Amino acid sequence: MNSNLKMQICLKEELEVSVKKKIKFIKIDVDKCHGCRACEVACSAFHSKPKYSTINPARSRIRVYRDELRNVFVPVYASFYTKAECAGRRVYIAEQKEHSPDRSEYVECSFCGAACPSRDLFFEPDSGLPVKCDMCEDDPPLETPWCVKVCPVGALVVEEKEVEVEEEEQQKEDEVETGLDALADKYGWDKVIETIVKKVRNE
Repeated sequence: MNSNLKMQICLKEELEVSVKKKIKFIKIDVDKCHGCRACEVACSAFHSKPKYSTINPARSRIRVYRDELRNVFVPVYASFYTKAECAGRRVYIAEQKEHSPDRSEYVECSFCGAACPSRDLFFEPDSGLPVKCDMCEDDPPLETPWCVKVCPVGALVVEEKEVEVEEEEQQKEDEVETGLDALADKYGWDKVIETIVKKVRNE
């Protein structure tokens, strides 16, 4: 191996340094949830336009799966959009077997957070665009998402975890966020999201 190639490899290894990033997420204690749906009401009010002007659970980024006869209530967060049904089916089934083996009698889609063509969950009722939990992003930022604030039994709790990401990947992510913010300032978030969704659906 010549010296130039060795130098290039060493330089690449130095550049590919992983950095730790803190991510907030909402932990759900299904044993505490009693299906009051206060989280749905608060979420839909926060995401209405103008903010807090209306309450429509169809706009909520969290939906409570209810099986009242068995006394089972499971909050489910909107996670990702897929233009094909069951794109994450194998991942979802694996997660259920690992974390919730006692729920195997339920339909596979019952606790899935994806917005997909097989159902009308997690789509904005007015625009038809898919929605995703954004932890109640606001300016200034909220310390605690509304669903967590209003839960009367403490079934929803905000936690943080550290994940390792490549420095280059983090830089790209920051650049994308900066670009999206600039587009949103110029055209508004609704137009930006609508354009992105159209682009994804056409691919």
